[in-house]
Amino acid sequence: MSINPEQFAAANKAAVDSLLSVANTALASAERIATLNLDTARSVLEDSASSAKALMAAKDPQEALKIQASLAQPNVDKAVAYSKSVYEISTETQEQLAKMVEAQFGDFQKNVAAMLEKAAKSAPAGSDVAVAAVQSAIAAANSAFDNMRKTAKQVTDMAQSNVAAATSATTKAVKKSSK
Repeated sequence: MSINPEQFAAANKAAVDSLLSVANTALASAERIATLNLDTARSVLEDSASSAKALMAAKDPQEALKIQASLAQPNVDKAVAYSKSVYEISTETQEQLAKMVEAQFGDFQKNVAAMLEKAAKSAPAGSDVAVAAVQSAIAAANSAFDNMRKTAKQVTDMAQSNVAAATSATTKAVKKSSK
């Protein structure tokens, strides 16, 4: 069984297209993170200038303490929002890449199944045991991939729950301490 030039060219094109998709996804994610960081840096600079002006306008230390205390919660809220945004971008990127891997694995499975079927038809008599062993190995690989995918989903879900719980606890702690 040999691969003809058209199959080889199609396989190469698919590999290049796949790499370009991964690269574009990674670049889009990096661009979103960079934009978020620049927007955050701009906001921090503006807030710092505004806070400094407010503190300098305080007439006595008591008023300065009140101003400083009033700035704590918005700063924590902004830090939490920034962390959530980074997490969301990371999660979305991971999901996109996982979908690409799953699609490629699905294509790979189809190609292997087609090649195996072709090989089984042209196999010499008595090779049924070898074909069955290869089919069993492919079924085991498919099962392992499915288990890995399910485990990755569980880990992602657990991480999302942990981030939500940590965010909530941080916000509550800051609100309590500023009262």
